Amino acid sequence: MSSMTPLEKAAQRSRHLLPLVAIALIGCLAGCEYEPDDASLPSASFPTTEASTVLPLPDAGDIDAGTYLVTSYTEPFEITVPDGWLTTDGDALSKEDPDDADEGAVYVAWWPADYVPTDSCAWQGALVEVDPSAEAFVDAMRAQTSTASTPPVEVVVGDHSGFEFDHSIEGDVDITACDRGKFCIHSGFSNECSRWYSTQNERETYRVVDLNGQRAVIWVAQSDESINPELTTEARAVFDSIEFKSDK
Repeated sequence: MSSMTPLEKAAQRSRHLLPLVAIALIGCLAGCEYEPDDASLPSASFPTTEASTVLPLPDAGDIDAGTYLVTSYTEPFEITVPDGWLTTDGDALSKEDPDDADEGAVYVAWWPADYVPTDSCAWQGALVEVDPSAEAFVDAMRAQTSTASTPPVEVVVGDHSGFEFDHSIEGDVDITACDRGKFCIHSGFSNECSRWYSTQNERETYRVVDLNGQRAVIWVAQSDESINPELTTEARAVFDSIEFKSDK
């Protein structure tokens, strides 16, 4: 017969139960550790918005295929390029023709075009400042002699309207008779040409967009009609990928 009092027996039972309670508690904590996170919280296995931010277009050199942000205008735009393209000064993209060693067989550009010569051949002293509207640039380019423009077509680029037209040399103008042996198409300066043709065979398509008071001029060009058609198609796709990103 036990000599333990009821109080002593209760204390002994408590000592036996304590390890069991501790084991149960540890098991609960371990199970809680592996419960799935709240679905409303971001998971480390998925990229965040910050991680997927579009990178700015580099200033120079070969670039990887992808989408880049360009901030040349009051409103930025995104542009998507495949492999093999390079950028210069952050305001143009070009690619060589694999069948021809000429540099920059095709390119997409958007540097300033504030002045348009009245004559692309006799251009020195004839660079005229153009009002900042899209219409003014289109009118100046169509009025330019020694070149020809197709009738402008209205286009919509994102939330903005604009015009698109083709531009090329008209007829059989002798480039050797032109000022400094080149056709000046437009410029960012009043006394020097910054966009010219080195031959009579260059072709361009312009897209002129009204950015709420600021004009954006972007063009896709090929240095010669003999350029590989696949390359010109690729250049046009890069041109068409441009999309302005409004903050509003």
